[in-house]
Amino acid sequence: METNDQVEARLDKLHKLREMGINPYPYSFPLTHDSAALARDREALLASEQSVAFAGRIVRYNLKGKIAFIHLKDGMGRLQVMFGRDAVGEPGFELVKMLDIGDWIGVHGPMFITKTGEYSVRAQQVELLSKAVRPLPIPKEKVDEQGNKVIFDEFKDVETRYRQRYVDLTLNDSVREVFLKRSRIIQALREYLLNQSYLEVETPVLQSVYGGANARPFTTHHNALDIPLYLRVSNELYLKRCIVGGFPKVFEFAKDFRNEGIDRTHNPEFTLLEFYQAYADYNDMMKHFENIYAAACVAANGSPRFTFQGKSFDLTPPWPRLTMKDALKKFAGLDVDSLSDNALKAELVKSEVELKGHYLRGLAIKALFEARCEHQLEGPIFIIDFPKESTPLCKGHRSDPSLVEQFEPYINGWEVGNAYSELNDPLAQRSLLEEQVERGRGGEDETHPLDEDFLRALEYGMPPTGGVGIGVDRMIMLLTDSPTIKDVLLFPLMKPE
Repeated sequence: METNDQVEARLDKLHKLREMGINPYPYSFPLTHDSAALARDREALLASEQSVAFAGRIVRYNLKGKIAFIHLKDGMGRLQVMFGRDAVGEPGFELVKMLDIGDWIGVHGPMFITKTGEYSVRAQQVELLSKAVRPLPIPKEKVDEQGNKVIFDEFKDVETRYRQRYVDLTLNDSVREVFLKRSRIIQALREYLLNQSYLEVETPVLQSVYGGANARPFTTHHNALDIPLYLRVSNELYLKRCIVGGFPKVFEFAKDFRNEGIDRTHNPEFTLLEFYQAYADYNDMMKHFENIYAAACVAANGSPRFTFQGKSFDLTPPWPRLTMKDALKKFAGLDVDSLSDNALKAELVKSEVELKGHYLRGLAIKALFEARCEHQLEGPIFIIDFPKESTPLCKGHRSDPSLVEQFEPYINGWEVGNAYSELNDPLAQRSLLEEQVERGRGGEDETHPLDEDFLRALEYGMPPTGGVGIGVDRMIMLLTDSPTIKDVLLFPLMKPE
């Protein structure tokens, strides 16, 4: 345990408390109200003068002779408690004098209004619930020689905040609000799907064949079975198995893992919502997507409008739709249908884009879209009708065999989801997955493996199906005005200290 003068002083108090017969870490406390309930029932509690039991962490401590004013913070807010030596007794007040910022305490007493008009607990009993032996790095205010107020914040380093999120949550209410909104957003997504008669299911995280996305997996080993396993990169193929099995609408909040780079919008472990609906196509799923995104925004912000990094967005459905080829015409001035393969290759060089593996015309078109158009898509907007080489899991376009019925929604220049009219022809699916294997052998970094059991499931018959994947973390970034993905993950992956 690392120690310094402050830690040593607290350890000394801990020793003295035990000598006084006080257990600094008791088993429970008979809580009757949190700070939100005390605020909600304010008038009734003041009128009745009933004793409440309230608990929280000390975040402000002010001792004045025979009276102490302490602010306690719980999961819902903060509230002042007044301790008078006559009210809590000599032993109780001795305990109060040994308290520090960061300690957890419980108090009993009625509610009242102080002379300064602050709604507070008048403590009649106090109990130490947990002695903090490490001090919180609370910002301190000082006045410099010129009379200017200067704030010294020992906990402003971003990396330290991510590593010690427990302290970050304690000190920064804005951070707490992000994760409260995260919970509300996820519940809104779940409620939307349940109201649409979807069934929530769970699928394996450890998979013998990873699939459902073009991604590099994390690899592990099962000792008892002596086989390699992979952390899932997507839950898509298992959810489709559920459709084959006769569940017409299914969804899952999945923790997925991709062994790839880390940046402000990517983390190796992330939350993905996928949902699939029998008898539907990508047109039906676009309606679900815009509706569910708007519902999440209302849950977080009270309306379908939000602001991200100074830019305003309105998610009210319907959202505009634009084909990928039309997007290239509009934002890059490229009519790709009129360009030869050599001309496309020249455009790739101009955009400093290198295709891994063999050249494929569809992948070149998609790469040019990503390089030239994505960052210009403020949105919300659906980009639809992708080249057939984009994915092996999507139905061919019903009016153009060079395309597939795929869409990606964009907000703030970010891709925030992916969806298909799902391929359900088992023979075509086998051929496309076998082609992916060959493309992987040809040097492409991220291709789909061949999953024989998934193909067998399709051979039993899957009805026409629409499917959607939503990156939940990116959604929460947007709807909480958080500039990096680490701001919306309680405990993001960090290098070892």
